[in-house]
Amino acid sequence: MDRGKRLMIGGTQSGCGKTTVTAAVLAALTARKMKLAPYKCGPDYIDPMFHRRITGTPSINLDSVFLEPEKLRKIFAWHMKESDMAVIEGVMGYYDGQGKGDRGSSYHVASITKTPAVLVVRPEGTSLSAAAMVQGFKNFREESMLRGVILNGIREGMYPFYREMIEAETGLKVYGFLPKESNVFLESRHLGLVTAAEQESLSEKLALLGAMAEKYIDLDGLIGLAGTAEPFEPMDAFGEFSPMGNVRLAVALDEAFCFYYEDNLEMLRRLGAEIIPFSPLHDACLPEHIHGIYIGGGYPEIYAERLSENESMRMDILRAGRQGLPIIGECGGYMYLCESIQAPRDKVYPMVGLVSGKCRMTEKLGPFGYVRGICRKDSLIGKAGETFAAHEFHYSRMADGGEDFLLAKPGRRSWSGGTAGRNIYAAYPHLYFYANPEIPKRFVGAMEAFRQAEQPAALIRHPGLAMEEK
Repeated sequence: MDRGKRLMIGGTQSGCGKTTVTAAVLAALTARKMKLAPYKCGPDYIDPMFHRRITGTPSINLDSVFLEPEKLRKIFAWHMKESDMAVIEGVMGYYDGQGKGDRGSSYHVASITKTPAVLVVRPEGTSLSAAAMVQGFKNFREESMLRGVILNGIREGMYPFYREMIEAETGLKVYGFLPKESNVFLESRHLGLVTAAEQESLSEKLALLGAMAEKYIDLDGLIGLAGTAEPFEPMDAFGEFSPMGNVRLAVALDEAFCFYYEDNLEMLRRLGAEIIPFSPLHDACLPEHIHGIYIGGGYPEIYAERLSENESMRMDILRAGRQGLPIIGECGGYMYLCESIQAPRDKVYPMVGLVSGKCRMTEKLGPFGYVRGICRKDSLIGKAGETFAAHEFHYSRMADGGEDFLLAKPGRRSWSGGTAGRNIYAAYPHLYFYANPEIPKRFVGAMEAFRQAEQPAALIRHPGLAMEEK
């Protein structure tokens, strides 16, 4: 194992094919029996699902907005310690970061981690201008970390033309291409790609992508490029987090709820939480003997009818919340915990009803991007006046909901939203625990306090118990 072998796959812009090229390279290297450590720049949940599906290894978010460089390097080095090679998928265009700056960009992460990068370019409709574009990216920063190019969406017969021209004009090596004739595509919807679990014939698509990468991309060259990176010493990114309790945490994991930072779950484990998966879609009731619930984001609007029809689960969660069980509901989880979801065709589906608010789907993206939250009252995640870093991305609005958090974008407008309580966080912002280490500590602490209190031994044992509360 070569400690520290690593590669960044960035792109000129969103839609140039970064995810497809990354998936193809991961599939091909996995087929070669390499043990890979996959990463994704920024606050993305869907691309990491594809990485995990391909490699069998959790994909880790590298977010240089949430984290200072030293913490990001710790996270990066920790997760790649047992791998043959790390592959980082970039975000948007290579230099696109927060606002008008490059913080949070693919370039920023490559620079912090000292990772050689290749640029995915879709040159269709250009000739020499393709080289000008590459040269511009290469020279935009004094040390861009760009070491090569992969072309996407060109005909095989045009590859020698573009390769020779780009290499001669820019000095960057072209490491191959993916052909335009490929009928392999990854499906999209309003929040981005359709999740890996939902893609039809995904295994076949990934196998085909891997075969194309083996045929058309210089994989040996990319492995060699990855090996030029300086070695990293392994660091325990979670060494400061020790057990605060011995608790069982029910985590919603199914088609409707699947947006979680892997490091959030790891931090909860380090603090003493056993992760117990459950499905609000498929299970009749909550797991037994639990001390907390974590419902992340996802697509509850797509599954609103089925979630609503699973009344026994809804009533179980309602009863648990009223008994004081600590509960975090982020974005999609917040939508599920509210009173109802109104789908695009105007049908209203009852939800858990633990917190006030009626959710309505919209065609327009709501407040999105990085936000700073301020707690307006003491709650599960913080005391009044304390702040937290988070991220929003949703196509819905909450009417008649809570206003327990003041949320603001840097240098821009602010708004109110969400519900806070002694045992509740329910709001649109996704929490990244590594940037807010006191939040998981408070969450586990609340779960431990609940465990130690004289609560009913069988909190929710079967649907009949929950139905009695109606």
